[in-house]
Amino acid sequence: MKKTTLLLTLIALVASAALWYVLGSKKQKNDSGINENKLTVKRHSPAFNTTVNEIISQYMLMKDAFVDSDTASVKTNTQKFIRLLDQIDTLELKKDTQLVIETVMHTVKDMKSNASAILNQHDITQMRKDFSSLSDVMYPSFFVSVNYQGQTLFVQQCPMAFYDTVPANWISNSEEIVNPYLGKNHPVYKAGMLHCGEVLTTIKSKQ
Repeated sequence: MKKTTLLLTLIALVASAALWYVLGSKKQKNDSGINENKLTVKRHSPAFNTTVNEIISQYMLMKDAFVDSDTASVKTNTQKFIRLLDQIDTLELKKDTQLVIETVMHTVKDMKSNASAILNQHDITQMRKDFSSLSDVMYPSFFVSVNYQGQTLFVQQCPMAFYDTVPANWISNSEEIVNPYLGKNHPVYKAGMLHCGEVLTTIKSKQ
């Protein structure tokens, strides 16, 4: 699966952790007197939020295609997903701090990299592995760094996504488990494991 350099990954992880801390804390300064508001993501315009929500909606179409084991539909929707990522308004991000901007750009780069890897695969299991990597990049980093404004979403996990032992996560717009890794047409389980999984957490708008 496609990955960025270790340095960029570490930057994104550190930035994401810092953002989570700040957004979840009511403290304005740390013990050293440093103003932590400099890390806060500002509210974005309706147009920016519309683009973000279109990206999420396109991700959901990718997920649904995996549920159906429809590789042609997976690739078609993945191509649209990548095009939407290119439409993120970088000028809008200048309202935020440099740390936020860097986190968004590195995260989007990782998202495009993993989505592009899906397009280069022919085996659906390998495509699903890249989809798993994409999902892990999106949550929490993407949602936090863009100050997500949209409907409540659910981070879900299949405990046996790969080889019956390896877990994998995905994001859903429904609390109901509809598993994109085992799907409706699994070679062994057929649709018997379609609802295998659990909700790990929810993603709520930062309004």
